Amino acid sequence: MDSWQDKLIQQWTEWRERWVPADHAPLLSSLFLLLLLLQLGFGWYVSREPEPFAVVASDPEQSRPGMMLAATLARVSLTLTDKRGGYLRNDLTPPGLLLDNLPAWELGVLHQVRDMTRSLHRDMSLSHAQFIEDGDLAVAEAAFNANGDSWTLPAPEGEFRRGSTAVAAYGQRLASGRDAHFYPRAIYLQRWLADASSHLGSLSARLNAALPDHPAVVSGEGVPALPHLDETSWWRVDDVFYEARGSAWALLHLLKAVEVDFGPELARQQAGLSLRAAIHELEATQQAVWSPVILNGSGFGLFANHSLVMANYLNRAQTDLADVELLLQSPR
Repeated sequence: MDSWQDKLIQQWTEWRERWVPADHAPLLSSLFLLLLLLQLGFGWYVSREPEPFAVVASDPEQSRPGMMLAATLARVSLTLTDKRGGYLRNDLTPPGLLLDNLPAWELGVLHQVRDMTRSLHRDMSLSHAQFIEDGDLAVAEAAFNANGDSWTLPAPEGEFRRGSTAVAAYGQRLASGRDAHFYPRAIYLQRWLADASSHLGSLSARLNAALPDHPAVVSGEGVPALPHLDETSWWRVDDVFYEARGSAWALLHLLKAVEVDFGPELARQQAGLSLRAAIHELEATQQAVWSPVILNGSGFGLFANHSLVMANYLNRAQTDLADVELLLQSPR
């Protein structure tokens, strides 16, 4: 009796002889190879991350508090849909279906966009004397909280563009002084920094959990009592790495905008240097990755440990942001 492998080969041979004439087989093979090469090339092209952009006011003399932050948030969020290849996280067809690094990068950016939009909507733009919320920011917060993995209606691409447009409209109303408010108070900045710092800490812990002997993922006597984390498997560490890289990319731009719009408050509390130190650490996370894959080697081994390096940058940035929070709380 023939094995199932032999039967499968026989069925494939019969199908090929029936539907693919012998003289067309080389042509079809060449077309298939060409299509594969095109998919690989396009996948490489769309997998390149956007470069950091300059956060500068178009007209510093007419700039008002909040304008820089709104413009930067709008541009960061618009990058999700307008970068090369568009939004990839919900793709169901190649090459997006086969990619994982840039979709993870998009997730990191989206987390920071959501945190800043929520802070703008619920704190920085809200008059707590009258509790009148800004309509554009309410629209933006709802739009950015759309399911980024969904491929059904409403499409996340359309929702994210709607959120970017709403944030830009808020910034334009700030510029014209029409029914828009921005309150650069230390307490509001502290709340947002606490969220950003917590997110950096979570990403750093997940990157450290890629180390098999890390205390947080090892149980037993004599091990320090650290919160338990599931070990980040070797085939998932690149996703966490690029999520951290995307989150750092977005936070880098938002902190530069905060440095402008909260400048007087930061100077009064002498917190500007700590904020600049955090920005410097986040800029280091955007260095070019020359390895074709994300390596997770041992500390002093032959191969690099990209996850550990990224975790160290995030830890130092988190420490600097914690210093900013403490300085903002201290009376001057």
